[in-house]
Amino acid sequence: MQQTPKLIFSDGCLDYRSPGHPEKPERVLNVFRFLKEKGFKFESPQPAREEDILLAHSQGLLSSVAGGNFFEPDTPFFNNIYEIALLSCGGAILSAQFAKKSLNAFSLMRPPGHHATREKLMGFCYFNNIAVATLKVFKTEKVAIIDFDCHHGNGTEDILKGKENCLYVSLHQSPCYPGTGLASSGNSKNFPLPAGTNGEKYIEVFRESIKEVKKFKPDFVGVSAGFDTFKNDPLTDMCLDIADYEKIGKLIKDLGKPVFCVLEGGYSDELPQLIFSFLKGLSE
Repeated sequence: MQQTPKLIFSDGCLDYRSPGHPEKPERVLNVFRFLKEKGFKFESPQPAREEDILLAHSQGLLSSVAGGNFFEPDTPFFNNIYEIALLSCGGAILSAQFAKKSLNAFSLMRPPGHHATREKLMGFCYFNNIAVATLKVFKTEKVAIIDFDCHHGNGTEDILKGKENCLYVSLHQSPCYPGTGLASSGNSKNFPLPAGTNGEKYIEVFRESIKEVKKFKPDFVGVSAGFDTFKNDPLTDMCLDIADYEKIGKLIKDLGKPVFCVLEGGYSDELPQLIFSFLKGLSE
């Protein structure tokens, strides 16, 4: 397996914004520029297809996004949001396809996805990128998804519930939006953490979550990579430092399985350094 992850980006994901909304295009554009200066190269994704989306979502949700027939304050309608959401989902699919070739990969695309359930968009998320990619690319292989976003990925848990070849593991602040993930159930293993959790405690619990992944013995590891556990994030109340993300990346890398990553949250100005730290750990 190669050491440096494949990176995926398209400037097509920059073409929407809402004044004052924290999920803004500069969030990923600044990361792209920072990593490019570090010498990283990027692959361009193709949009997901309608049949890909229907692996994880109902026809009703797909039609709602395509037609702009929805109102959700955190997840508003934009011109071309359907096409942009398909492109972001395509980034996740390409990331998974690289993993199937034993190449680690990271999709630096927006909108994020892990809150989108089978029937409902919410929490800045229109389609569940990592769930669609998992269901499209891995038909029979075992996949463990590790979600270290500060918010519980209720959508991923909902879509993958009961699927024997999938394990969903989440570490998240609780209480916090969306208020789910309080306990483990079936193929979902949840590790709720209190506000103010520091890096030392977080890594301790992360090691415990990795034990669940090892017991599952996956063929591939998917990562919902959220960086809003950082101490300076404006939306949350966790206390991780930049160096902690390198430790997280290293723990995932040490599982010895091909890894495909999809960007979720992370809204601080330090996001480029946080992702770079994570990629360093995933590359070591």
